[in-house]
Amino acid sequence: MTVAIYHNPDCGTSRSTLKLLRAYGIEPVVIEYLDTPPSTPELVALLDRMGVPVREVLRERGTPYADLGLGNPVLTDDELHAAIQAHPILLNRPIVVTTKGAKLCRPSDVVLDLLPDDLPDMTATRDDGTPFLRDDPTRGDSPDLAAALRAAGLPTADLADPGRTFFHYTTLDRHGVGWGGFELYGADVLLRSLAVMPRFHGRGYGRNLTALLMRRAYDQGARQAYALTSDPKASAFFERLGFAACDRASAPATIQNTRQASGLCPASATLLTKRITF
Repeated sequence: MTVAIYHNPDCGTSRSTLKLLRAYGIEPVVIEYLDTPPSTPELVALLDRMGVPVREVLRERGTPYADLGLGNPVLTDDELHAAIQAHPILLNRPIVVTTKGAKLCRPSDVVLDLLPDDLPDMTATRDDGTPFLRDDPTRGDSPDLAAALRAAGLPTADLADPGRTFFHYTTLDRHGVGWGGFELYGADVLLRSLAVMPRFHGRGYGRNLTALLMRRAYDQGARQAYALTSDPKASAFFERLGFAACDRASAPATIQNTRQASGLCPASATLLTKRITF
């Protein structure tokens, strides 16, 4: 398999993605795009292969994004491309290209989508020492999912209702780590049913699981995430991820009317929200 990675060696996610490729014995073509940025025609072709507009690959943090006013929705694609040519750091990273497609690999785990389906089981860790995760879609009526949520004290009454998406998370060598799901309502998404097995608490699994869950929701159109919890520890966890508590009345009606918000969780539960960016 031929693989290329648009890489920034100063970025932990980019380093982790490259590390995972090499752990599987893949030596990609490494394009350090800050030194050799793609031309506008090359980037247009790359975006066409990714199936995303140029705005989807703009990086906000640590770049002149705000100073240049690039959040202005009236800016044309030509203007955004011109900004990237002037400031290559605006191109988010890493972008990986394989024979299966091309994708912005944030979090780094999503590079697995671009690799062969028959990858061997193995152990590998990110640049920060935390494990990579696989996410396997699972049915809402899975007995294992229900058992895990009951053990965590989370609601299970609506698991089989339509409109829910659930995943089982494992390490690369298929050891179960936890579960997570979401309900998608246009650009808004309710994260739900997040449960990390107790022996993995406090080791970065929950953070990585949530990032991967939000990426899956993002790929389906979500741009604003919500989470509902009555557990102060869970509230603190989400706040560490950049979520902020909000008034339920300020949330979209679709979120307020979910079974979680309208009855399964107590009225005292905290609603938190975060804009999804990568």
